[in-house]
Amino acid sequence: MDKAALTLRSVFGYDSFRPGQAEIVEAVLAGRDVLAVMPTGSGKSLCYQLPAVQAGGLTVVVSPLIALMRDQVGQMTSLGVAAASLNSHNDPRQTDAAWDLIERGELRLLFVSPERLAIDGFAERLRRAGARRLVIDEAHCVSQWGHDFRPEYRTLITARIALGRPPILALTATADDATRADIAAQLFDRPPLTFVHSFDRPNIDLSFAVKERPREQIAAFVAARKGASGIVYTAARARTEQLAASLAKAGHRALPYHAGLDQQVRSENQDVFLKEDGIVMVATVAFGMGINKPDVRYVVHADMPAGIEAYYQEIGRAGRDGLAAETLTLYGAEDMALRRRQTAEREISPEQRRVELKRLATMIDLCE
Repeated sequence: MDKAALTLRSVFGYDSFRPGQAEIVEAVLAGRDVLAVMPTGSGKSLCYQLPAVQAGGLTVVVSPLIALMRDQVGQMTSLGVAAASLNSHNDPRQTDAAWDLIERGELRLLFVSPERLAIDGFAERLRRAGARRLVIDEAHCVSQWGHDFRPEYRTLITARIALGRPPILALTATADDATRADIAAQLFDRPPLTFVHSFDRPNIDLSFAVKERPREQIAAFVAARKGASGIVYTAARARTEQLAASLAKAGHRALPYHAGLDQQVRSENQDVFLKEDGIVMVATVAFGMGINKPDVRYVVHADMPAGIEAYYQEIGRAGRDGLAAETLTLYGAEDMALRRRQTAEREISPEQRRVELKRLATMIDLCE
């Protein structure tokens, strides 16, 4: 760990580890299987970046979003660390360059989607090239109990076998007891070393208000913070565009984002938000994982979130720089009825429905 502290300073520019990082880095360097639950903004990425630099060899990082891969590769290459991603947005030249670095043993971090890792022969080729560690980012996606379950994450245990069973580091910001148990069962051959750190984000102010005139309530909140970057979450696609137009008419730089928009429009709006100051992104939860903008000063929920984990994940996009940030959640009886109805109509097991209703009840309790 003395060497790790030197690497922390010389490569990453930090004088000391953040709370919780050192013990995870030590376990990863020791070759342990690790499940780490850490709050948003606590520096989860460093827990695999530093071992990749210090111990050498290839670390394969599974990430659910191309935008997140692109950000991570950019960050690492700016620090002089050899990193690349293999995804559907690569041109042939980029793909060939990545494989060349992999097969020469020079690449330290490779970012891929779970679908790419599951392609026949892909993991075996990485094993032959000397892959040493496997990192699963947003690990709650593997669990049916998680708020953002993705079936393609279920293929990762097979991919791990094809990689030669390297040690796994699974990372997430949100996983309750049921989700952690499911992650461990789905990803690991034996119980992993588990770290669960405080979820407290003391720099974020949480506020709640009963819905009365929601458009006016949101307009007043945003106007009081004009010039700051913020996110407004809504439960319906159409409402994102209506609210964005209303805020733009009031003089804000507001952009919509939802899964129904053209892919190029979504990408352009996301890039503007990430690169420029003072943008208000009005979005559904499709605007989620991988949003790594440190100076988001507020998050508004125009509608009550579906559960406590989703709420925590979404407000976690505010104040990642550690400075003061604010949230506002609007709620009403209609929200509660809608969320109960959505849970009742989902095709899930009775046990999963019970867990989701419990999370919803916790969210309602928090609002009230």
